Amino acid sequence: EQYLTIESSSSSSSMPLKSNALDGDDTNQPQEWSNYERLVRKLYMTNLFNPVKLGLENMDKLHKLLGSPMDQPNVSVVHIAGSNGKGSVALKTANTLQRSNYKVGLFVSPHISSFRERIQIDGTPISESQVERYLQEIFDICKREGIPATFFEVTTALAFHVFASEGVEVVVLETGLGGRLDATNVVKRPALSVITSIGLEHTRILGDTVEKIALEKGGIIKEGCNVLVGKNVPLEVLQQCAKEKKALELYQCDDVMGPEGAPRLVRGMKETFEDYDAENSRITSAAIVLLQFHLTQQKIANGGEVTLITPDEIERGVKIRPPCRFEEMDIPTTIANDDGTTTKKIVRVVLDVAHNPQAMDYLIVKLRASYPNNSPDHHRIVVGMSADKDLTYCTEILLDHVTHHPENCTWS
Repeated sequence: EQYLTIESSSSSSSMPLKSNALDGDDTNQPQEWSNYERLVRKLYMTNLFNPVKLGLENMDKLHKLLGSPMDQPNVSVVHIAGSNGKGSVALKTANTLQRSNYKVGLFVSPHISSFRERIQIDGTPISESQVERYLQEIFDICKREGIPATFFEVTTALAFHVFASEGVEVVVLETGLGGRLDATNVVKRPALSVITSIGLEHTRILGDTVEKIALEKGGIIKEGCNVLVGKNVPLEVLQQCAKEKKALELYQCDDVMGPEGAPRLVRGMKETFEDYDAENSRITSAAIVLLQFHLTQQKIANGGEVTLITPDEIERGVKIRPPCRFEEMDIPTTIANDDGTTTKKIVRVVLDVAHNPQAMDYLIVKLRASYPNNSPDHHRIVVGMSADKDLTYCTEILLDHVTHHPENCTWS
């Protein structure tokens, strides 16, 4: 049996799901399951029966059967890839556009606590009733057309279907893995392609060098479309990629925003990192500037009122941060003492989604910088990662932190 926990407004219990849940026979399913829970459980089981296979064949079929919603002239798509930062840049971009009176669809992955977080409209996750309606329609298409779509392909198709049906003006798409063969890459003419950073990740799938991974991420670059790249990328590789794909123009942030001032740095014993949130905000700001002309043309074509997004509005819009990006919280707890008494204290907990060596290095350096007077001996680290991550290197980074006493770190 496969056991899953599905969030729901009507139930928070964990219930066993047998593998025959995909056969369409609901007679053996518990009465307590809502239709939403039944559909999401079915979706979570999909990869047991439709193994992940790299390629766009399934998504091409699904997208066309849905009417190619992401290629319609009344929708602008911002397509974002990268090893680190793509989720943050996606959220910041969507938030800035939403605050400027655009109806914005946001597709990100994975979710933190609710499946519905993956698909948002104007900053709000879609409802359970929307999932029930639109997800069932995707399942029906797959069954009727014999499409063995995977979990991520079905979820991507669901996002496309919801955004089209709900009439969003701008869609911000975060790739799931890589770019070239990612399910989101059926989009033909994005308003802007953004590559935030390139680091070693998913090396068995994307390649064992930064340059090879850059070519995979560069797969979202399209003919006749603008491209924006962050500073932590192999620039020459992506420039050549953009040239071969006949992109309109490849920009760096400095090309759009002017020379950067002194960045905010986190200094460690051996390395110095720029504050990732500042870098993500700068990438987003440049993206909004590049999008302005395209969005203005779209507004005019659709008979809408044209309003430019001011620098102040951009600055306010990019301040948002996704959850679990060095998210700090205080948890009240009770500690048992040796003499049988108890002591109440507040424990600081830091949540972070670091999942590759580059991000893990930065996390540890920022932890030391944020708590310079706190000994690593007092840190307790709980970590979980999927098997395709660089577990050895990431573990070494964490172990090195808790077993040594590095010098204090400071912001500068």
